[in-house]
Amino acid sequence: MATAAQTPGITHPAARGTCPFDPPPAYQQARQDEPVTRVSLWDGAPSWLVTRHEDVKAVLSDARFSSDSTRPGFPFISAGARQLNAGQPTFIRLDDPEHARLRRMLTGEFMIKKVEAMRPEVQRIADDLLDRMTAGRTGADLVHEFALPLPSLVICLLLGVPYRDHDFFQECSRVLLRRDSSPEEVDAARDRLADYLVELTETKRAEPDDGILSRLVARGELSTEEIGAMGRLLLVAGHETTANMTALSVLALLRNPDQLDHLRRHPESVPGAVEELLRYLTIVHSGLTRVATEDVEVGGVRIRAGEGVICMINTANRDTLEFPGGDELDLTRDARRHLAFGFGVHQCLGQPLARLELHIALDTILRRLPRLRLAVPFEEVRFRGEMLIYGVHELPIAW
Repeated sequence: MATAAQTPGITHPAARGTCPFDPPPAYQQARQDEPVTRVSLWDGAPSWLVTRHEDVKAVLSDARFSSDSTRPGFPFISAGARQLNAGQPTFIRLDDPEHARLRRMLTGEFMIKKVEAMRPEVQRIADDLLDRMTAGRTGADLVHEFALPLPSLVICLLLGVPYRDHDFFQECSRVLLRRDSSPEEVDAARDRLADYLVELTETKRAEPDDGILSRLVARGELSTEEIGAMGRLLLVAGHETTANMTALSVLALLRNPDQLDHLRRHPESVPGAVEELLRYLTIVHSGLTRVATEDVEVGGVRIRAGEGVICMINTANRDTLEFPGGDELDLTRDARRHLAFGFGVHQCLGQPLARLELHIALDTILRRLPRLRLAVPFEEVRFRGEMLIYGVHELPIAW
C-alpha cells in the first residue's frame, strides 16, 4: 500500500488557471499524478484531497467517512465554514441514523412526480421574469433579473417564505457562502437568518399554509429551532445553486457557439445538455468534506481514523477515464454518471427540482432570445472565486 507524503505540496483553495470554467490546474495535475494527495488548508491543517471519479465515489458511499462536522479532524475549508457549523446542525452534517430520520421528513417534498407537477408554475414564473426583463429593452443583467429570482421564487413558494424578504435572505446567504467571511460575520448572518426562520415557523403554528415549513410543524417531531435550521439549508441551497448554475451555463454556451447552435437546432436535447453542463461546470468547487472514522484505503493510500478528506467533485467530473475528452463541453455526451449532486446517502435531496428549473430556464432563454449575446467582453465578467458556490456575480447580456 502506498504512503503519500506527509508534507502537503498544494493548498486548498488552489489558484485558478486561465480558463475560469476549469478546476485549478494543481488539482487537475494531482488527479493525473497522485489522485489521493495531501493538501494544506487555510489554517495550515493538513487534509487528504481525493480527485479521481472512482475514488470520490468510493469515499462518498463509504459509511466509514463521516459527514459529522463535530468529529475531531473534520476539515473546514474556511474560518467562516467552521463557525457556521458551530450552530444548529442540519442533516447534511449528520450521519445515519439521525441523518436518515431527518432527511425522510423531506424526501416526499422532492420526489420526481411531485416536482414535475410544478412544471406549469415554474414555466409561468420563467416567462413572467423574461417578460419584465425584455419589455422595451435590448439588454439586462441575467443574474439579477432572471437566474436569481427564478429559483428564489420557487423555493419561497415551496417553503412558505414571503418572497418580499428575498433581499434579506440573499444578503445573509452571501455572507454565509463567502470564503473570506469572518467568524463574527458568519455568526451575525446565521443568527439573523435563524431568528427570521424561527419567527416565521412560529407564525406557521398559528397560521398554517401549504408550505414545507407548515408541514414540518404539523408533524410535531421537530423543535422550532430544528425546523428553522432545516429551512435555512433549503432556502440558501435552493436559490444559490440553481441561480449560479443557470448563469454559468448560459455563459459557457455563449463561449462555445457550436454547442449553443446544436442546442438551438435540437431543443429536445435540453435535458441531456443540462447533465453535461452540470458535469462540465460543477459549481461546488470547494469539494465535499468528510472525516475518516477508521483506517481506510482509498486509491492505494491509507487514510487513518481522524483524518479529513475533501472530495473534489469538479476534478472527478473531468476525469478522462470516466469521461473521455472531459475538459471539453460536449452536449451530445451521456454525462449522467456525473457527481455534481454528490453521491451516496448524502447526495443532493433537491436535484429533481434543480433539474426542472435548469431545463425550463435554458429552454425558455434559448427559445425567446434567439439573438442572445454577451454585452461585455468576456474578460470583464466577474467570477465568484471567493464564494463556496461558483458562478458569476453579474452576466450582462443583449438580444
